[in-house]
Order: sequence, then C-alpha cells, then structure tokens
Amino acid sequence: MNGFAPAAEAAHACPLIATTAETLPALLAELGDSALRWAQAQGFTGAAGATLLLPAENGAFGAVLVGVSQRSDPWALAGLPLSLPEGVYALDARGLQLERAAALTGWGLGSYQFNRYRKPVRPAARLALDIGDPTLAEAAALLRASLLTRDLVNTPTEHMGPEQLENTVRTLAQAQGARFSSIAGDALISDNFPAIHAVGRASHREPRLIELNWGDPSHPRLAIVGKGVCFDTGGLDMKPADGMRHMKKDMGGAAHAIALAQAIMSLQLPVHLQLLIPAVENAIAANAYRPGEVIRTRAGFSVEIDNTDAEGRIVLCDALTYAAEGKPDLIMDFATLTGAARIALGPDLPALFTNRDDLASDYLAAGEAQSDPLWRMPLWRPYFSYLKSGIADFANAGPSRMAGCITAALYLDRFVDAGRPWTHVDVYSWNDSDRPGRPAGGEAQGLRAAYTFLEQRYRR
Repeated sequence: MNGFAPAAEAAHACPLIATTAETLPALLAELGDSALRWAQAQGFTGAAGATLLLPAENGAFGAVLVGVSQRSDPWALAGLPLSLPEGVYALDARGLQLERAAALTGWGLGSYQFNRYRKPVRPAARLALDIGDPTLAEAAALLRASLLTRDLVNTPTEHMGPEQLENTVRTLAQAQGARFSSIAGDALISDNFPAIHAVGRASHREPRLIELNWGDPSHPRLAIVGKGVCFDTGGLDMKPADGMRHMKKDMGGAAHAIALAQAIMSLQLPVHLQLLIPAVENAIAANAYRPGEVIRTRAGFSVEIDNTDAEGRIVLCDALTYAAEGKPDLIMDFATLTGAARIALGPDLPALFTNRDDLASDYLAAGEAQSDPLWRMPLWRPYFSYLKSGIADFANAGPSRMAGCITAALYLDRFVDAGRPWTHVDVYSWNDSDRPGRPAGGEAQGLRAAYTFLEQRYRR
C-alpha cells in the first residue's frame, strides 16, 4: 500500500515520537535541553494535531514530535504523510506508544491521493511498518476497504457506470472464490425486479442487479445491499445544476457494501455472505419513469411515484425483498439516500436506522471503538402517513418536507419482513473539503464500525 516502507527500514528512519500535552514535559526532559528550548521557541505544546520537526546537529531532521489525543486515535498520524518531508519515518519508543493498528489506519488514510487522471501532487512520506504482520491483518484489510470505497466514489460515472460496478464485483468474486451473477436489462422484468428496471430503463446503460455469494452455507447468512445509482439526474424531477454536480457519488452505498464484503472475505469472517448491488443510472429519456406513475415491486406492493428523484429507495426495495427471501440472520444496507440526513446530522455522521435496539447498541459501540461514529435515528412509524397514496399502496415520497430521512427509512422497512434483523445506514460518502486524512471527495464513513460490529456478532 502507498505510504509504507518495509519494517527493516526503521533502523535508518527518522524517529516519529507521539506525545500529549500532559506527557510533553517528561518527553522534553528525556530529549534534552536543546529539544526543550526548540519546542518552547516554536510554541509546541503537544496539542493534538500539532507537529514539531526537531533538527539534528548535522542540519538534518533529528526527530518529529506529533501531538495526539490518545494511543488508539486512528487519526493521530493522518495529517503527516502529505505534510512531512519525503522520506521514511518510524514509530519511536520514546513518548506515548501509539497502537500500531491505529498508526497504520491513520497513516494509510493520510497517504491517499486519487491519481487516476493526474500525477500525484507529491509522493507521500513513508512509515516503516510491517503491514503484513498477522496482528495487523484486520487494520490492513479495513484500510484497503476504505481506500477502495474512496476510489469507487471518486471515479466519474463515465468510468463507473452499472457495467463497471458489475466488473468490480466480478473481479472481487474471482479473487475470493465467490459465486457471481448479474441480471441486466429486460431480464429484470422477467425475473421480477420491476422497480430496479423502472428507475434505470431510461439510460443507455442497462440497469442490473449484481449478486455475489460466498462462504459456508452452514454459517449464519448475512445479506449486504448497497445503493448503486451511478449517476442521478433526479430523473424528470430534475436536480438543479449544483445538486447534480457530485452525483457520481450516488453509488456511495454500493461502494461501502462492496468494500465491506471485501473485508469480510479477506478476513474469513464465518458468515454465508450475499452481496446485492442494484446498479442503475437515473437518466432522462422518452421512456423515463414519470411522476404519478404506479410501479410494481418484487414484494407485490404498488408504489406511486411522487418524485423521480427519490429513486434510491425504489431500486433498494426490490433488492431488500430478494435478500429477505433467503431468510438471513441479518440484512444490512448502505445508501446515499437523503439530503435530509445531512441536514439533520451534517456530513460526518451517517444516520443509522434499525428495527432492533440491540443491533443499534452494538453498532454504535463498534463505531465508538473505531473512532468511526454513526448516530441512531428513529423508525418513527406514525410518519409513514407522509407516504400516503390515493391510488397505490403507498408513494415513494410526499408533499411534506418533514422527517425526510425517516420516511425514506420507513419506506425501506416495508420491504423487510417483520422481525428480520435489519440495519440501514444513510451515508454521505463524501468530504466537502480537505482535512488531515480526509481529502475532498469520496469517503468511507461507518465502514470500520460496520465490520467491527459484524466481527463481534459472528466471531465471539
């Protein structure tokens, strides 16, 4: 992975010494008067995120001090790979001892650059660390999953349409010995996935349902569903230009689901995995689905289209119905579903919905443990009245702007059989601006939390 050097290079690397404001005085006393005077002259207090380059007598860098909040903070080193001078650095025994898994995560996320269409801005500084160490296997797999999510979301629709998403899952299946299948175009109608077809039929790129199955059938069945709307014009209820600008990211749910499946398989989690990606482009043409139409769904419900821009829940409902038919132990879905979730929680907190309190508690605890937070939102079922239809079983949206992310989740809830454990994450999948370790563009949010939640559930 980019940003790392073999552990053997640590002997000749620049020392990287972590500290907190509280441990800094003792550290400076250990490092000597010269380091103390230099830190005082530079105003270095050991605050989290602050760095100080200590000069050596020969004019080279003698060491780097970095302020951190705690040993397990995965963001502690995230700002360093693209801000420190090029070269090799190594964790030093002096100062606060960072957890190696956290160091790997932060350094790897901070080294990321999306370079498919241009040269790197600069080479990342490298951390001497044995990323092949079995004790770091989980952290390395989750880092790879996070970087995959970023790459998939950052890739423009021209090169990441439904067919390219299919190829991504096919390649993953081949690498992991999984079974792969895809239903595309009019075959969706004959195979009873009419809602997926309705949303994607106007595009020159065929809509499809992509499926991967892996694992021992004797293990608990786990279904993961990801919204794969590869571009969203809003359909005939067209988005304005600023709302459409970043709609390549509307397959962010699929990116999270694919990356989570990759981590599950590479770490051999004892589950019988089913990955489902309904992949479409919500385009405009003479045959586009229209406001006011009534569409069929795999579950047998009739749905009136109130707004063609509420398409994510339409493609997800057929996939969720299909997932539930396998009677899995758990269904998880991920989707860039509503702007309302961002209004409620902002860009950094994915909204978690679930029909089980114990799932919510475990999921949120996993997020806290991974410094990868989510926030639970309620499935307040009285709000389903906002989806009332006069001619169909219900509508995909309604005239009220109240509780938009909740009504979207309630729509999905109708397609998960009662009592079936289910989680839904409404995730932004995007950084609006550059921050240390979080470059502007595609982002994995709640992904490490999701895997940790599953690890604790299935590998106790």
